Amino acid sequence: MILAYFSRKRKNREIVDRIYRQLTSIARNPAYYAEMHVPDTVMGRFEMLSLVMVLFFRRMDSSGPALKELSQDVVDTFFEDMDHSLRELGIGDQSVPKRMKKLAQMFYGRAQSYGTALNDGDAGALAEALYRNIYPADRAEAEAAERKEAADMQQLAAAAAGLDAAFSKLTEADLLAGTLVLET
Repeated sequence: MILAYFSRKRKNREIVDRIYRQLTSIARNPAYYAEMHVPDTVMGRFEMLSLVMVLFFRRMDSSGPALKELSQDVVDTFFEDMDHSLRELGIGDQSVPKRMKKLAQMFYGRAQSYGTALNDGDAGALAEALYRNIYPADRAEAEAAERKEAADMQQLAAAAAGLDAAFSKLTEADLLAGTLVLET
């Protein structure tokens, strides 16, 4: 009996890891960085992974309890990965919790602004939100030479809306199996 519990936990971990790998693969699509004006930096990659995660969680929010549990496991994996990445970047153990809190606030703020724009079907508002987050004022000086305008985010906003629609078409069975076959 106890072995069945651990077997089920291991299987769930495999599904969560498979989904997270697929989500990070989507966020690493070279087109975002080469064609859609996302800087290929640590923060640019964080922004894209956050966007993909937000879109994924939007799909999971409209689901039953099994998918909500799976969704929580994926978000936990996301934040574990962020913690690990901070440590790999050389952030000290004392500073990691403070930075994780800031990253969590950033993530949930993005979830709200992107979600509102997507719910309203407002591509302009989504482009503006993407612009604010990808090119924040506090990074303006460092990236002045490569800085874009909100209008430059239109293609990324359209790609995000398409990905949101593709996630919405995923069946509960596919999600519970850890399969993200997206038709965009």
